[in-house]
This record gives sequence, structure tokens and C-alpha cells, in this order.
Amino acid sequence: MIGVSTQQAVRAATSSIPAFERGRGAAEIGFACDPGGATVLAHLYQQAPCRVLFPRPEPGEPLVAALLTTSGGLAGGDTMRIEVVLQHRAAATIATPAAEKIYRSLGPDTCVSIALRLADEAWGEWLPQETILFDGARLRRRLTLDLARASRLLACEMLIFGRSARGERLTYGRLLDTWSVRREGRLLWADALLLDGDIGARLDDPHAFAGAAALATAFYAGPDAAALLPEARALADGAASLVGGVLLARFLGADAAAVRSALVRCLVGLRRALGRNARLPRLWSL
Repeated sequence: MIGVSTQQAVRAATSSIPAFERGRGAAEIGFACDPGGATVLAHLYQQAPCRVLFPRPEPGEPLVAALLTTSGGLAGGDTMRIEVVLQHRAAATIATPAAEKIYRSLGPDTCVSIALRLADEAWGEWLPQETILFDGARLRRRLTLDLARASRLLACEMLIFGRSARGERLTYGRLLDTWSVRREGRLLWADALLLDGDIGARLDDPHAFAGAAALATAFYAGPDAAALLPEARALADGAASLVGGVLLARFLGADAAAVRSALVRCLVGLRRALGRNARLPRLWSL
């Protein structure tokens, strides 16, 4: 039986262990169209470690919002909430200046919630750079896209399974990555990727990821999506499809840099076909 003095010592030692500090980041960005037709910032709220900057866009390009994580990455137990609203006829690009890092977790999930809402005739781009999952990372991410009748959205996401530059692979942890796309409240497309348990075996499975180090998705929703399908298939070597009026292209490969290059080529080609500048925001080349 443990004596009273020993019990008190155990309690004192336990109470002296500091609780881990958790990030609770948030960013709310709203864009509106002024009477002259120019897009202006209508609303901004940010909470550390989330920070939003507004670099000067290229001539002829819409406003650019740059999302930063001031902590340098996200750890287990951190949460991030991002909400973007584009009002009638507003146009904006949301991007990141660097890859997002999800560190190895000691148990809790890293939770990221992203919601984009586009009003009628709005043009939006969600163009974050890649998310790097450290071995042992636990990420639960939800991307929700709500579109009005004639709004258009070009988006992408890319996952890297481990720090490939250091020879690391994702072998354990957890990933739940979900998308949902609605137009005027009607569900157009939903997708979910779950990796759990022996993730290394899943990635090596020739009938699953076949040794892939990275996965990327390019997405476009707009009234002209069906007309762009031949162009998307040419850009993605045939790995493009049209689902519910949503244009999708997937890239999977053992070389993360090659997957990124293929994604960039597809996005640039789609921008050109949509009458935009045939390049991505300068943030992608910093």
C-alpha cells in the first residue's frame, strides 16, 4: 500500500507536468464587388496561428489572400478554421506561400475545417500548396464548397506522405480528408480518403497507392465545366472526369516533385482555357 506521503509526492509530480499548448487558429475572409466592379475586402478576422496577408496581384489578376501558419506547422490537438465568402460578382484567389506541415502527433488529431461560399457570378480560386504529413501525423480535414447558380471555382489540394526529401515515409498515424461540393444546396460531389492502421502497407499495395509518395487533386466547377473536359484529359494524361458537373483531375506518383509539376501544369492549362493568366500566383514560386 502506498503511504500518504508517497501519494502526495505522486500527485505533486503529476500536477507539475505542463499541459501541451494547442493552436486554435481561425481566418474569416469576405470579398465584395464595389459599384465600379472592383473586388474589395469586406470582412477580415484572424486568430493566431492563422495570418492573412494580401500581396499585390499581377496585372489583370483578382485579389490574392495569402494564408500563413505563424507556428510553422500544425501539431496533434491543433485546430484550424478557414471561412471564405465571395459576394455577387466578386473575384479572389486564396493561396499559401509554402507547404503546410502536419507534425507527428502524440495522440490527438489535427483538425482543419475549410468552407468556401460563392455567390452568383463570383469567381474563386482555392490554391494552397502541398500538405506534408510527417510520419505519425493525424490529420482530420474537411473542405466544404457551397456554390451559387453561375459561380465558378478552381481548386486544388495535394498531400505528401512523409518528408520525402529526408527519405521519410508515412507508415502510421491517421488521415481523414473529405470534400463536399454543393450548388444551390444540391450535392454535386462528395469524396473521402481514409488512411489508418498500417498506412505503409496501404501505400505499398499495388492495388491501392502502388508506392505513391504524393496525391493531388485539381477541381473546377462552373457552367462551362463539361466543355473543358477534353482539355483537362489532355493536361492530366487522361486522368480527368466529369462528375455532377464537376471537373476532376487526379495525380498520383512515387515522386512528390513530379506530382506537384503535373498539378501545376494542369492548373495553368485550365486557367488558360478559362481566359486567365497562364501562370499560378507568385506565391507558388517563392
